[in-house]
Amino acid sequence: MSGRFASRAAVVTGAGQGIGLEIARRLALEGAAVLLNDRDAALAEEAARAIAAEGGVVAAAGGDVSDVETTRGLVDRAVSRFGRLDLAVANAGITMHCDFLDYRPEDFDRLLAVNLRGSFFLAQAAARRFCEQGTPGRILFLSSVTGHMAIRQMAAYGMTKAALEALARNLSLEMAPLGITVNAIAPGATVTERWAAYKKRHPETILVKETPSPRTLERWVSDSVAKTPCGCKVEPDGKCPHGVPSWLIILGFI
Repeated sequence: MSGRFASRAAVVTGAGQGIGLEIARRLALEGAAVLLNDRDAALAEEAARAIAAEGGVVAAAGGDVSDVETTRGLVDRAVSRFGRLDLAVANAGITMHCDFLDYRPEDFDRLLAVNLRGSFFLAQAAARRFCEQGTPGRILFLSSVTGHMAIRQMAAYGMTKAALEALARNLSLEMAPLGITVNAIAPGATVTERWAAYKKRHPETILVKETPSPRTLERWVSDSVAKTPCGCKVEPDGKCPHGVPSWLIILGFI
C-alpha cells in the first residue's frame, strides 16, 4: 500500500482497541507494515484482521509489555516479519482509579510495570534496532493530560504519565545525535471502550469536553509534517512547547 509511511515498519503496543488500534490502523492504511500488540492475543488477532480487511499490512502479537523479554520480542518479531523497524509507539497502559489512602502496593507495582517499564524497554529495544540498521527512527510515548493536571483518584496513574513526558525529554538528548526522535502525546478523555466502562461505573463523572472518537486522534497522528523537535509533549489542542502545530510530526519522515 502506498502512502507517507510506505516501506516503513512499526510496532504499536496495546493496540487491540481504542487509541492504539486507531494509531495502528492509520499507520497501516498509509503504507506502514504494523506489528499490532495487545495483552489479549485474541483481541490483537481480531484487530489485525479488521485492518487487513481494509488493505493494511499487519501482524498480531499477543503479550504483556510489563515483561521485558516479551517487549524485546516484539521488536524481534517485527524485524523478522517485515525486515526492519522504523517506528515504535508505546501505547500500552492501564488505568487504576483509587483514593490515595487506599492504594495497594501490588496495584502500584502493576501500574508502574505496564505504564513505565513496558514503555521504557520498548523504546530501548527499538532504539537499539535503529542503531543496528543505521537508520533514523521514531519513538512515541502515550502520555495523558493527567500527567500535568490534578484529577481525583488518579495520583498514581498521572505520576506514570508525567514520568513518560520526562522520559521523552531526557531520551531526546541521547537519541537525537543518532537520528532518533523521542516524543510524547497527551490525550485527554477519549471515548474508547475503556472510557465508556469507567463512565458506566461512575455516572457522576462530568467533563467539559471529550474527544468523541479515537479516530479523531489518529487523524492528528497522521496529518503531521515531516520534521519534529525531540522531547516534545503535544497536548490535545495540538500545541507543543516548540510551536509545532500537529500531533504526529513525530512519526513523519523526510
